[in-house]
Amino acid sequence: MILGQGAPAPEFALPDQHGAPHRLAALRGSRAVVLAFVPFAFSRICTLELAELDGAAPMFDAAGAELFVASVDSKHALRAWAEEQGVRLTLLSDFWPHGAVARAYGAFDEGAGFARRATFVIGADGVIRSSFEAAPGEARPLAAYREALAALG
Repeated sequence: MILGQGAPAPEFALPDQHGAPHRLAALRGSRAVVLAFVPFAFSRICTLELAELDGAAPMFDAAGAELFVASVDSKHALRAWAEEQGVRLTLLSDFWPHGAVARAYGAFDEGAGFARRATFVIGADGVIRSSFEAAPGEARPLAAYREALAALG
């Protein structure tokens, strides 16, 4: 079960697709964070979601939220994926220890070895304001992000 509204967001420090570190604590007090886990780079549904989120980047900016897309792929795979898709989003690698951050958020599928499609909207205070996930094989609708961002209000 994924962490829900009111839970403290577990700290994370993950490299992005360029190797630059990103820490949740660095944004505490200044910006909300949207942490969207995807199972694998280059997979069909994940690629569709990536393109949709990239196109919706202004929506996250308008809400004062930093958007991170995370997977258990290596930073090298994430960089190739971002370049191939032409996106400018920050992709975080939860590669090693394998899926540790996804586990902390309750989003890791132990049997399959990857993160489920789970999203967490974290207030600037470090508390989860909203969380949601999609069923296996289904994409998360952009409307779910809009509704979750409204919870930051």
